[in-house]
Amino acid sequence: MDPFDDLLRGVRADGADFRRVELSPPWALRFTGGAPLTLCAPLRGEVWVSGTGTGAEAGEGRGEPRRVRAGDAAVVRGPEPFVLTDRPSPPGTAAAGTAVDAEPPGRTVLVTGTYRARGAMVQRLLGVLPPVLVVPGGEECLALLEALEAQVAAACPPGRRVVQDRLLDWLLVCTLRGWFDRPETMPDGWFRALGDEVAGPALRVMHAAPDRPWTLAALAAEAGVSRTTLVGRFTRLVGEPPLTYLTDRRMSLAADLLTAEPTATVAAVARRVGYADAFGFSAAFKRFHGASPSEYRRACRPGADRAGAECSPCSPA
Repeated sequence: MDPFDDLLRGVRADGADFRRVELSPPWALRFTGGAPLTLCAPLRGEVWVSGTGTGAEAGEGRGEPRRVRAGDAAVVRGPEPFVLTDRPSPPGTAAAGTAVDAEPPGRTVLVTGTYRARGAMVQRLLGVLPPVLVVPGGEECLALLEALEAQVAAACPPGRRVVQDRLLDWLLVCTLRGWFDRPETMPDGWFRALGDEVAGPALRVMHAAPDRPWTLAALAAEAGVSRTTLVGRFTRLVGEPPLTYLTDRRMSLAADLLTAEPTATVAAVARRVGYADAFGFSAAFKRFHGASPSEYRRACRPGADRAGAECSPCSPA
């Protein structure tokens, strides 16, 4: 599996907090729930994204208001609060908007969706995203926006919630893919290393086959270099040695499998992430996450008391 595909598979709405609002200026919508990811897409009009975060990552920080036009999409990375307004005002200076039924000129129609990122693999995605990213509308994403709006307008057809969740998933993935495809997008770490002729091949095989018994020699052979060259280049670009990265990748994948597949045995999960026996896997998992696989599964299962909390790492209650 390609590492980028691997990350996006972890983005999934399950009863996401979806809203479609019509607003008359002046208005402001404040987001203070601490959601890891929030998608904002104007269907009519435009919005400005402002927040309390400072600094810039990948050239797109939250220090200055960001404009999002109709057809564009913005993704805001939490947990810091932020505000959407009808003008580039500092957060908190605009009056709260009022939802309306009609749509006279100047009013904004806005779709938002907030995501609770439960999966351990999603944390790697959050690690490379800037506080705010804005992607101009394209034909593919625009078609998804139109489909989402049609679902909202429909008179409660069967499965409406599920359809909305999947459309939000596709729209978010479409937006993120559009951002990653931009030439100026080049986050540090593993994403930059994917394009490297030495580190890239090693990264891709670790993601494609985490169950294989990888050794440093085997990874170096995939890259066509010596072990010393691989360790040096990989560590410089990714920030950690290859086998350390592999352990991190395996433990993150195992955490997701334990919560996503409640009927899978610990031994079965162990084999899928490259461990021959459940005992060795359980010991490695506890060192990494601070809880045994069974404890982690109980504490981080869907619907547990920790609902909405990040489950990487997750300590038992």
